Amino acid sequence: MTKRHIAYLACSAALCGSLLGAAPATSSHGVLTVHPGESIQKAVDAAEPGDTVLVLAGTYHESVKVTTPGLTLRGMGPDTVLQPVKKSKKAMKAMKAMTGTKKTAVKSCAEMGNGICVIGAKKQPVEDVTIAHLTVTGFSRTGVMAVGTANLNVHGVAAVKNGQWGLAEERAVHSVYRNNVARNNGDAGIFLANSVTAEKGAVDTFGTVVEHNLLENNRIGVTVRRLRNLTVSDNSVTGNCAGVFVVGDENKPKAGNLTVADNQVVKNNKYCKKTARLSFLQGSGIVLTGAENTLVTGNTVTGNSGKSPLSGGVVVFKSFVGVTSDKNQVTRNKLSGNSPADLVNQEASKHGNAFKDNTCKKSKPAGLC
Repeated sequence: MTKRHIAYLACSAALCGSLLGAAPATSSHGVLTVHPGESIQKAVDAAEPGDTVLVLAGTYHESVKVTTPGLTLRGMGPDTVLQPVKKSKKAMKAMKAMTGTKKTAVKSCAEMGNGICVIGAKKQPVEDVTIAHLTVTGFSRTGVMAVGTANLNVHGVAAVKNGQWGLAEERAVHSVYRNNVARNNGDAGIFLANSVTAEKGAVDTFGTVVEHNLLENNRIGVTVRRLRNLTVSDNSVTGNCAGVFVVGDENKPKAGNLTVADNQVVKNNKYCKKTARLSFLQGSGIVLTGAENTLVTGNTVTGNSGKSPLSGGVVVFKSFVGVTSDKNQVTRNKLSGNSPADLVNQEASKHGNAFKDNTCKKSKPAGLC
């Protein structure tokens, strides 16, 4: 564990220790404690709204689904670890037989390859759930996946070496992701979308916040896709193929009305091969593609270097499906050592993207610094 990792999660043990010694806030809100060898899911299923499920340090081979509003699922820090179930040949054979029946049930959190799932109904989001102070690692898809939530709070979580995303959500409003570590995940460390699969216009998150997270050695540090009214601030984003991506497309309304502020975006120079919808990535700091009315301000963006069409410090890029980026403001950022340039504007001047009061040396086209 690096010193930086420790710094982001150091508060976990102290907070959990105080919780162990404290009485519940009210007589109706209890604490259910899970010891190594016991089932976290059983405790979650037994919990009432407002309860806390406290998971002691240890390694737990399971996935956990949360549908109870107001539930807090809290570990003791990075030493509370969730990993995938160890599948015996017998268990794999039984699962294959089950999924081969005509009436296959909806796949479970584990079958979907997720560590923790927070799931609300389509017309009734699950509200006020907190996931805190634990590690989710080795899952084939996502460490923590939230679908249909309101007021979700994820903090002090380490999402490490998951196959797709570290922390992810769709159809969610007013979430807070704070003081987490997302490292070595297959795609984004934090992935936020209106919908993972459906092609729809951007939706309002009503003030979702992503702040004070460490995002390193993923494909992309943070991806914001088809969303509006959201803030990404004060994060450390380094060693990814790309740092921060704000992504829109041909659907309306566009992604936008976002703020990307006060982040440290440094040396995101890992190489990631192209996908069906995106060129290869390397050396991208902050990228806006198909977005509008986004404010990029106060960021320190250094040492992002590559030869991808998306390489550079702060890049305003017309999306690969031909949608313009309009009326974005890039202001008061400190940029250096980015290649091919600190500031890159690939849009025509008529689209109203403004570059003001930035500290930088080179831009494409010239004159933006």
